[in-house]
Amino acid sequence: MPTELSVNVNAIALLRNRRDLPWPSVTGLGRIALQAGAHGLTVHPRPDQRHIRFSDLPDIRRLIDSEFPEAEFNIEGYPSEAFLELVARAAPEQVTLVPDDPSQPTSDHGFDFKSEGAWLAPIVERLKAQGARVSLFADGDGDADQMKAAAETGCDRVELYTGPYGGTWGDPEAASREIDKLGASADTAIAHGLGVNAGHDLTVANLPALIARIPSLAEVSIGHGLTADALEFGMAETVIRFRRACGQAV
Repeated sequence: MPTELSVNVNAIALLRNRRDLPWPSVTGLGRIALQAGAHGLTVHPRPDQRHIRFSDLPDIRRLIDSEFPEAEFNIEGYPSEAFLELVARAAPEQVTLVPDDPSQPTSDHGFDFKSEGAWLAPIVERLKAQGARVSLFADGDGDADQMKAAAETGCDRVELYTGPYGGTWGDPEAASREIDKLGASADTAIAHGLGVNAGHDLTVANLPALIARIPSLAEVSIGHGLTADALEFGMAETVIRFRRACGQAV
């Protein structure tokens, strides 16, 4: 199956929040993305609400339920009690847990599952009992023991952190090395029964090589690069371009 595309709308919310105005509209552009064939929408509500606001979550939930019932809502975040309560109210199809410090500008590393797995396991169980698919943010550094420990938490998927790969633009040899590590991580995760997602600094240019190495990649969540392209090509055309890069027939 081709890799699915979830559009992260955090950057749209960040632009909106520069002014006390309702535009650009998170749900309005989310609607355009879903109309263009995106599989779902992703948000990462942080405690300071610097981009996605807590009040955005019910609006996105209503958009998907009323107009795109086959689409998925993916909520990312550090599993604090406050975050878990937000998730319980929003009832996303997928929850992606990340080890973010609140002061971080963006996610930049995965969990250390060997030391944090015992802490994560009951959180994963709690979320799965609510009907959510659970994905855990993981370093794509080829560490087989980490993938084994991730599987032992009971999660459904891992999301491979692709920031180091995204940072190799203009350096094909470095890109090849990062793809090899990401591929090794994916192979081990799949061998342990996990699905594999990916996200961070993915673009139309670098997606095909990643998917060629990980043909079973289930989903990519893309925000910054996609939003940047949307300024040039428009949201609908940008989603189509990213879907093609994911191997979808568009």
